[in-house]
Amino acid sequence: MTSTVRHEGAACRGATGRPADHLTRTRERPADGTHRTDGTQGRPGRWLALGVLVLAVLLVAVDATVLGLATPYISEDLHPSGTQLLWIGDVYSFVIAGLLVSMGSLGDRVGRKRILLCGATAFGAISVLNAYAGSPALMILARALLGVAGATLMPATLALIRNLFPDARERSLAVGIWGAAASAGTAAGPITGGLLLEHFWWGSVFLINVPVMVVLVAVGIRTLPESRDPSPGPWDLASVVLSLVGTIALVYAVKEAATHGPLLPALAAGLLGAGALYGFVRRQLTLPTPLLDMRLFRRRGFGGAVLADLLTVLGMSGLVFFLSQYLQLVQGRRPFEAGLAELPAAVGAVVAGLAAGRAARRYSVRAVVSGGLALIAVALAALTTLSRSTGYPFLGAALLLVGVGAGFSFTVTADVILSSVPRDQAGAASAVSETAYELGAALGIALLGSIVTGVYRGFTGPAGTPEAAHGSLGAAVEASRHMPPHAAEDLLDVARDSFVHGLHLASGAGAIVLLATSVAAWFLLRGHRPGTTG
Repeated sequence: MTSTVRHEGAACRGATGRPADHLTRTRERPADGTHRTDGTQGRPGRWLALGVLVLAVLLVAVDATVLGLATPYISEDLHPSGTQLLWIGDVYSFVIAGLLVSMGSLGDRVGRKRILLCGATAFGAISVLNAYAGSPALMILARALLGVAGATLMPATLALIRNLFPDARERSLAVGIWGAAASAGTAAGPITGGLLLEHFWWGSVFLINVPVMVVLVAVGIRTLPESRDPSPGPWDLASVVLSLVGTIALVYAVKEAATHGPLLPALAAGLLGAGALYGFVRRQLTLPTPLLDMRLFRRRGFGGAVLADLLTVLGMSGLVFFLSQYLQLVQGRRPFEAGLAELPAAVGAVVAGLAAGRAARRYSVRAVVSGGLALIAVALAALTTLSRSTGYPFLGAALLLVGVGAGFSFTVTADVILSSVPRDQAGAASAVSETAYELGAALGIALLGSIVTGVYRGFTGPAGTPEAAHGSLGAAVEASRHMPPHAAEDLLDVARDSFVHGLHLASGAGAIVLLATSVAAWFLLRGHRPGTTG
């Protein structure tokens, strides 16, 4: 739905394990007047190589957006419970968040081009498994495996951008194009998916990843440069396990606590996750060449940008996940029409993403980021007034504001994080904010999604309403088809009203989170300029 322009984080140790000296230097000004981060010329053919990286972004963006459109059909065909439906939506984010730092670091060691092409191949192959999943359990497994493959893609693309574009202004434009591609993917995904869903079965929305993967690999072999850390040190398997276990267990605990309350399973998972992440941090502080240098978070600009990304995605996730269900199951739009209805958000994000770098140079980083986040908060607050019969002009205007705000804020925070990255360790570095993005998405779906699900389950249906109808709105629609016409109409009325009420609460909570994040970003990004370190 929205163009969540993805970005990268940073690790700041040199090959010897000491902080890289050039992280504390300001930008060099060569004789030609351009701003370079390291005084080197950009690689010839870098813009064509950027086109290949854009394909990788499209691969992930399209997959994320078509899932929302396909959810009602998956619910009808596979009959998942409400909890299983949430797992189908967020297990991808759980796994990818747990593996991003590890995969980014692995790319630094084995080569970013190599891991990108291998990951893209696996992504396409596992998409076929998603398409032909025959049960909720198999679909959840397929989505988890897709998360493993997806964890290799985003850090590699942004790490390669960091190496392809040493010039700060060129890099800002490249990140804007990269982000615009993510927005275009969110636009193309629902529209393409809507057309496929009107003519084929729901698995076809996953199969569209395959031709994109084929083109990416075929062209990428010829155009992408290989890059890696020349002295990376060993890939610490214990750190990988701690990161994966800690992230998944902690997010699972939040999900379970939000759904069922602080019961023993949630508390046990929370303790396990917190302990594993504590062990991860302690281990990184003692290793001579860690997967992630934790001291980077002491840098106000870096830490502020990462925190802003995480909270922004968290606040938006409830709307992102449930909007397609609102358009199709509440307002009765066909899949293609629902896809077109989400287009303003992507268009706004494309335009804002391309203009964000110039706006940050003209005004300030904190003004653009805080302003963008405040714009999203206003739009989410407006969506608390949605009803079953809300006209499209109002909804389209709100989605446009969400897209513009996201395009400005995510693109500029990407540049803030990129400017802290030494090129030799760009892979592990780029994974930090991508982890914040995916973790925010997982937490947002778990928390805000659980609000919608919890409110929805409380409706009282007419006599004869099956218990399954309380699991999800899709299940209620399916149940209504087997009831007498009058009872079916009553069931759909109360179920849709309950769903919309849950969406109100999720949008209101998201607006509060976004407003608070906007204020925090204003202070945390104070004094930061585009393309500078700090």
